Amino acid sequence: MSKTINSTVIIGKSSNKPLTARRPGYGTMRLTGEGFFGEPANRPAALKILKRAVELGVNYIDTADFYGPGVTNRLIAEALYPYPVDLIIGTKVGAKRGDDKSWNPFTKPEQLRESIENNLKELKQEQLSLVHFRFMNGGEETFEESLAAMFDMQKEGKILHVGLSNVSKDLLQNGLKMGKIASVQNLYGYTQRTTLSGHLGGAGGEEIMDLLEENQIPLIPYFSLQTSIGKDQTKIEQVAEKYGLTTAQMNITWLLNRSPLMLPIPGTTSIEHLEENLKAAHIILTNEDIEFLA
Repeated sequence: MSKTINSTVIIGKSSNKPLTARRPGYGTMRLTGEGFFGEPANRPAALKILKRAVELGVNYIDTADFYGPGVTNRLIAEALYPYPVDLIIGTKVGAKRGDDKSWNPFTKPEQLRESIENNLKELKQEQLSLVHFRFMNGGEETFEESLAAMFDMQKEGKILHVGLSNVSKDLLQNGLKMGKIASVQNLYGYTQRTTLSGHLGGAGGEEIMDLLEENQIPLIPYFSLQTSIGKDQTKIEQVAEKYGLTTAQMNITWLLNRSPLMLPIPGTTSIEHLEENLKAAHIILTNEDIEFLA
């Protein structure tokens, strides 16, 4: 049996201002209204869960200005500002919601700048600790042109660390040639490790893990629980039963045991589920468990 499991992960390890995030973090997208659009059905409950997450030791909260849009950013500021000194708020740019709830590319340099200014204003920050550039196909601009704009804003002091989201191995390699990449946010979960099609899908994490490990870059998986729904989870259900956990908890446990660079951000609107998710961080799987779940 493994003797320990890392409780933290370093974001921006190659920089002179690395950030230490406790595992797991908390993803806010589910705090929005139906279809991840509009205000939450129960705003006081949404504020309460953010406060409870921090009380329980969570210091990495994931958001985006296109969640809502603007909803999760404003909830975070209302619930937690002025922020604890060790709180890391990771946000994301590169998309915009249409009035019809569509998800649209918003990756031109001037659009990215608009999103950065939105995030700064909504989060009441002078500098964003971590911004993931989510690359969406459909725009005229290139990945390199858009990422260059991100690094320009980093030089201006608007961004401390630049991350990437929804990137293939080739795009990640290109990004590493252009500057320091602090983290990557790709689709990843026990039953969904590679590319998922659809408007909410994206590039998977399995194909880039070797490159992330080589460069000591954390993977912040999204949809790590949702994509497991309706798929064969027989093995993970068996291991979950062995440890007295729910399947959702075991998904988080598997991610944490999968790599010390993994920073899961399970989202929930329930304080009970939040507490269950955090308990999953203390389960150490045996080598036999990990081989069984491979």
